[in-house]
Order: sequence, then structure tokens, then C-alpha cells
Amino acid sequence: MGNITGQAGVTIELETRINIDRFIYTDEGSLEINDIVVGGANRTDMFSELGVNLVGTASDNLDNIRINIDLANDGDAIINLLPLSFNAVDLRVTTGAWNLAGSGGSTTVMDNFRMDALIGSGTLRVDTATDTLNFRTDIAIDDMDFDVPFLALGIRDFQLTGADYDLQAPQPLRLFAGVDMDIYKARNAQSVDSLAIDLHTFEADIRIGGILVGGTSIGSVALDNLAITDTSMLIYGH
Repeated sequence: MGNITGQAGVTIELETRINIDRFIYTDEGSLEINDIVVGGANRTDMFSELGVNLVGTASDNLDNIRINIDLANDGDAIINLLPLSFNAVDLRVTTGAWNLAGSGGSTTVMDNFRMDALIGSGTLRVDTATDTLNFRTDIAIDDMDFDVPFLALGIRDFQLTGADYDLQAPQPLRLFAGVDMDIYKARNAQSVDSLAIDLHTFEADIRIGGILVGGTSIGSVALDNLAITDTSMLIYGH
């Protein structure tokens, strides 16, 4: 932080709502994602057990976002995403059908996706010494639902919080699960340039209120203190 203290930068205040009728990725066959909407959750009752309004004013726009952009004296770029007011940023993402299509026909692999989440913070740093993009964020999912039609499976009331969040004694500062990852270029085993992602830290509690099979609930699931660390992957074409 000493490298950027007192330096001028650029601040962007953002308010937006994104609608995409269809996203199509094509290889030999295609993956189609229909009716994508990204905006605000338009709710003030997220994580109601806390008894506080975490988002301020309800809106269907993605808002309350300030983006600070600074360049350090070593050339590093630091992009900080912060709430404008002392609230979290509320986010809703919905989609229609996710279809796999090809010469053999089509299959709906997911449908009726909806996620209401809170974002506490986000930081992107491009390190010029290592050519690495570091990404950190704090996120909590209040409610996520989706269907997997080809398996007759449905997920209801999925929640994700920090690993230390206690439903019997909920605290706002323990609500968020932290994510810390590096993204950079690396060579795979065939010496081909690849997109490398190193997940350093992800710790969370997960609760699924209902798992539906054939439209009937078969129960709920909870994962306490899930920790994913020291995970690396390479992504490249074939």
C-alpha cells in the first residue's frame, strides 16, 4: 500500500443492468445459454437472520459500486472495487435454459438458474514483476436455485457463507467467504502456452435447503468448514 499512498488515480461510480438474449459457444456442437440477466437483487432482506439491512435501497440495478484504479510506482495496476455506501453490493444473476446442441439433437442441462448474492469487496492487481493477475473477493450467496432437467434434479435454497459464520450467533463480519487466486500464462506438459489459475484460498460453509429428484425433495445438505487450497489448473485448446 505504501507504493500508492497519496497518488492520484481514477474513480468510476457504476450503475448498470445487463441483459443478453443468448450466449452461444460453438466447437463442433454448441452450448447455448438463454435469457441472461445481471443486475441488483431488488431485496433488503438478504440473510434476514442478521436483523439488519445489508444493501441499503432495493434496486434491480447493479449499483453501489465504486471502482478505484491506481498505478503504483513499480508499474503495478491496482483496481479496487468498493461499495459507495457502507453496505454490501447486492447481485442477482438469472438465466433461462442451458442447451447442448449438435447434429444428434439437443439437451437442456440446466434451467431456471437464479442467484442472489452479496459482494463485500474485490481487488485486482496486475504484478509487472511476475506478469500475474491476482484476484481477491469476498462473497456470500443468500439464495441460489436451479434445475438440471436431464437428470430430473433440482437444487433449492443454496447458501454460501464464510466458514466461521454461525447461524445461531450471526455476525456480519463473518458472513463473507474469501477467494484469493492468481491468473497468469504458463506452459503445459506439451510446452503449449496455457491459461493458469491458482486458487490459494477458498473457505466456506454451504447449505442446500432442498434437493429435488423428480420434483420431490429427498432432503437437505450442509457442508461445514469447506476448505479448498493449493489448487492449480491449466486451460488450453485441443
